[in-house]
Amino acid sequence: MAIEPRSICPAVLEAEINAIALDPKFSRSRWGILIESLDSGQVLYSLDSERFFLPASTIKLLTTVASMETLGPDFRIRTSVYSSGNGNVYIVGRGDPTITNTELESLAQQLRDRGISQIDTLVAKDGYFPGMTVNPNWEWEDVQAGYGAPVNSLILHQNSLDLKLWPTENVGQPLRVTWVRPEQGIGWQVDNQTRTVSTTEPEFVAIGRSFTEPIIRVSGQLHIGAEPENVFAAVINPGQNFLDGFKTILSQQEISVNRGILANYSQGSEPEVAWVESPPLSELVRTLNMQSNNVFAEAIVRTLGVQRRSSDAASSGLNMIAEVLDNLGVSRSGYVLRDGSGLSRHNLATPEVLVETLRVMWNSPHWEIYQDAIPVAGVSGTLERRFQDTPAQGRVWAKTGTMRGMSSLAGYVKSESYSPLAFAIIVNQSNLSTQELREAIDRIVVVLTGLQSCD
Repeated sequence: MAIEPRSICPAVLEAEINAIALDPKFSRSRWGILIESLDSGQVLYSLDSERFFLPASTIKLLTTVASMETLGPDFRIRTSVYSSGNGNVYIVGRGDPTITNTELESLAQQLRDRGISQIDTLVAKDGYFPGMTVNPNWEWEDVQAGYGAPVNSLILHQNSLDLKLWPTENVGQPLRVTWVRPEQGIGWQVDNQTRTVSTTEPEFVAIGRSFTEPIIRVSGQLHIGAEPENVFAAVINPGQNFLDGFKTILSQQEISVNRGILANYSQGSEPEVAWVESPPLSELVRTLNMQSNNVFAEAIVRTLGVQRRSSDAASSGLNMIAEVLDNLGVSRSGYVLRDGSGLSRHNLATPEVLVETLRVMWNSPHWEIYQDAIPVAGVSGTLERRFQDTPAQGRVWAKTGTMRGMSSLAGYVKSESYSPLAFAIIVNQSNLSTQELREAIDRIVVVLTGLQSCD
């Protein structure tokens, strides 16, 4: 049912928000909220806004700012192929998270155009990003899933194993499991603990994988007659996954490969014979925020950090983010970064620092690109299905954050009857469902869209 706009004066905003956030059902939950006018800087509402909270993916707002300010919106990531002329071919990755079979086919065609039809040794040089490929601060269950895939310098299909679950024709039967790219299924065993259920039962799916054996585990249930569901597991050896994928594409392009090996990154003297580039950074950060893509975020963090030539690109990248934010006037005491995606439960941020970041970008030369990269309420990205048929639809730009026991939303509200607002709303340490937390946050945001000047 559509929600009609309801105008309120700033003087009653506190009571309106308190009625939602301080409801008895949230008595064991922690709220952090800050709402400011972007025109005047006036604080319209604050609740524990100076205290630390687990921000989840709203931390991507900080990563986006640092990358835009440091690398620029036109920056691209280049993947190169070099040839020594003696039968050896080297492919060097620099962390492009957008590479799929399409880009590998382009590289293979470029090699064909240069008359290369036989490769003695194909060397895949990984390690452009020094340091660990998996963040040590991530949870055990997260690093099994596609959203927690390892991040290296040779990334193919976002280092994800992609499967699809199909309901069967009879209730009680296991879901049918297929591989989106059949070649990925070679050597894997699927432990299928799923079932098809009636439309009166809840739907859910989960995926994990063994760390010691090639076993994918899928569980959950889907309604009979429902659409298939995509699930994603993280690859175990991303460099080998890339090498195997490229060898397959080369074979399809009738380029024979005698052997393929992985090697550490080094700057060679061989001429470049083929290359592909990522879309510009402006498009990368759009995918990062619209889809809340962790692999994109972590690849960008390492791209920032590799400029320092340290032993850990991820840590250096986080230090770069902090330095950029320092220069922009965002208080370092307001956040603790353990990754750039928000997947780590060791990240901390105050609502104040999120609003500071939003205010900085409101006045940035990159404002339009930054705004275009943020989901729009009821329209796009992770907010496409939220705020539909409410006054917030099409008038709120915000980044989402979700983990078990918490939810967050930070962004902008634009209204015809009041000045633009920056807001950050976080609820932590809750025993309520994600849906209940989101509904409460969304109610607060809808209230904000009804603000009007009352002289």
